[in-house]
Amino acid sequence: MCVRGSDVVVIQSGKRPGEPSVITVNCPDKPGLGCDLCSIILEFGLCITHGDCSTDGKWCYVIFSVVPNSSSQKVDWESLKNRLFSVCPSCLGSYYFDQKPAAASPSIYLLKLCCLDRKGLLHDVTKSLSELEFTIQRVKVMTAPDGRVLDLIFITDGMELLHTKQRRNDTTEHLISTLGEYYLSCELQLAGPEYENLKGFSSLPPEVAEELFSSELSEKKACSQGLMVDLAASKKASVIVDNLLSPAHTLLQIQCLDQKCLFYDILRTSKDLNIQIAYGRFYPSINGYRNMDLFIRQADGKKIVDPEHLIDLCSRLKEEMVHPLRVIVVNRGPDTELLVANPVELCGKGRPRVFYDVTLALKMLQICIFSAEIGRHSTLDREWEVYRFLLSETCEFPLASNRARSQIVDRVRRTLLER
Repeated sequence: MCVRGSDVVVIQSGKRPGEPSVITVNCPDKPGLGCDLCSIILEFGLCITHGDCSTDGKWCYVIFSVVPNSSSQKVDWESLKNRLFSVCPSCLGSYYFDQKPAAASPSIYLLKLCCLDRKGLLHDVTKSLSELEFTIQRVKVMTAPDGRVLDLIFITDGMELLHTKQRRNDTTEHLISTLGEYYLSCELQLAGPEYENLKGFSSLPPEVAEELFSSELSEKKACSQGLMVDLAASKKASVIVDNLLSPAHTLLQIQCLDQKCLFYDILRTSKDLNIQIAYGRFYPSINGYRNMDLFIRQADGKKIVDPEHLIDLCSRLKEEMVHPLRVIVVNRGPDTELLVANPVELCGKGRPRVFYDVTLALKMLQICIFSAEIGRHSTLDREWEVYRFLLSETCEFPLASNRARSQIVDRVRRTLLER
C-alpha cells in the first residue's frame, strides 16, 4: 500500500469557533511515531482533545482532534502539516512520498540578544521564537547591574531556513517588533564550542536533587510543594491490565486526571519502554478525567505476560500520569531559585514548551528573572531536563515567605499542566 504525499497528513479545520480541527496521518509505521507527532502538535500550542491510533506493525493510521490553547491564538496549519509530514517514514518499494530524504539532526544556532530588562521580558522573547517555529535547546540569561540583559539562546529551526538571509532578517525584525524600545542588539550564528560548554550545567546540591527527583509522592512532600491535588489524583489514577480479551494483545484501561501533554507522556513512556500500541483510543475528558484503552504488545509482537514486566509498566505509566513534572523553589545562597524538571526521551528530545509555560507563569505573577539556564541531569534510571530560574526580589512579591513560594509552585504547575 502507498499513498500520495498530499494524503499522508490531512488537516480539516473546525468549521466554527471552538470546534476542534481534525489531523489525520496515514503512513508507514515506525517506533515512536505517535510520540513524535504528538510532540510537534504540542509545539504549535495545540491541545489534543481526543484521538485514535492503529497499526499492524507496518502501516499506521492516526487521528487527533485538536484545539488551540487560547481562542486568540493563530495556527499556521500549512506549516504544521509540513512539520508532521517531515517525521513520517517514506513508502517502501517502487513508490515514494514526494519528500526529501530524512535529514540529519537540525543545526543548532546561537542567538545573542541584548536588551534592557523589564517584567515579562524573557517570556515575550520565548513567545516570539515560538511564533517563528524555533525550538529552544539551551539558554543562558544574565542581568547586569545597569539593567542590561544578555540572552544566549541556542535554537533549532523547525523550518530549517535559518541559513538564509531572509529568515535571519525576519527573525531580527520580529524580535525588534516584540521588544520595542527595550531592544539593543541581536546576533545569529551557528553554534560553536560554547554550546558544548553550556552543556556543563552547574551541578545541583545533593539535597536539592533528592527533593526534585524523588518519585515518592508522600503527603509531607505534596504539602511542601503544593501538590495536594496530585496526591488526591494519585488515589484515583488507575491502570487495569486485561490479558484475556485479546489473544494477541495486552489491554491497558487507563483512567486519570486530565492534563496538558497527557497523550505525549503516555506515548513517550511507551516509546522509551519499546512498547508498541497496536490500537489506542483516547476518549474526551469527562468531569476533568480522561479514559484510555490501549492494546499493546512487545517489540517482538507478543503480548506482555510477565507479571514483573506488567507491574513495572503500570507503575511507570501511573507516575507519568500523576507526577509528570517536578517543580520546587529553593534557596541558592541568599537568593531564591525556581527549578523545573521533566524526563527526557531516550532519543534526547525534551518536553515541548516547558520554557514557554514557566516564563508565562512568572510573567503573570510579575516576577522578574535575574538569570536562567537549561541543562541535563542524570539519575539512576533516566535523564532529566532541568530549568533553573534565579528570581528577583520585589516589594510586590517577597520571595522569602512560604506563602509566596507556594504560590509560585502552584502557578507554574497549573500553567504547565492545566488546559
